[in-house]
Amino acid sequence: MTVRLTDQNFIMMALKTYENPACHSMEEFQEDLHRIKYIKRLFSKFQKTGELRERLILNHIIVLNNLFGTEFCVRMLFFSVNTTHHSFLKAFLDYLNYLPNEIPELNLKYVNIDSKVAQVLGKLQ
Repeated sequence: MTVRLTDQNFIMMALKTYENPACHSMEEFQEDLHRIKYIKRLFSKFQKTGELRERLILNHIIVLNNLFGTEFCVRMLFFSVNTTHHSFLKAFLDYLNYLPNEIPELNLKYVNIDSKVAQVLGKLQ
């Protein structure tokens, strides 16, 4: 049975799955976790202005995937990102082929892929 993410166990579970041999301090771990905050800001900016920094978002997601593994990275992102931005996130994760069949925190079948984001990502080379 997989433990659901909560505010209380988020950091503990992130520490358990974190794999960065170059990390030597808690500050470095926190910096890596801040990538989630940057993604959230970039999604908010896209929603407000229509400006999508797709390559920067992709970069942050790929780094998180490399540090935490695909399964936990996806769970962590859906848990942290505002539900109004889940369709943006799903488009990026689908583009990267990171989407699992299911996650404990959310039924992915009910999250649509944002067509504007998918269109922009489809044009990347």
